[in-house]
Amino acid sequence: MDRQRAHVPKGQVYIIPDRCKGCGICIAYCPAKVLRESSKSNGRGYHLPEVIPGKAEDCVHCQFCSLICPDFAIYTQEVPV
Repeated sequence: MDRQRAHVPKGQVYIIPDRCKGCGICIAYCPAKVLRESSKSNGRGYHLPEVIPGKAEDCVHCQFCSLICPDFAIYTQEVPV
């Protein structure tokens, strides 16, 4: 039986601070749980999401965060494994 390995992509998370309203939807829907609310805020006073230190490698580039964000304030890009 010939078995193939599944490709599990890795991603890099990018946040656009000026667009974020701190709703936390991206944090709630991240299946890899790599995001949390940070103490940093943008110019409008909203607390931004951030990647949890040490968890950046856990992002699987599923893009749930970018698909669910109502303000298009977060996205991921695939990085080579």
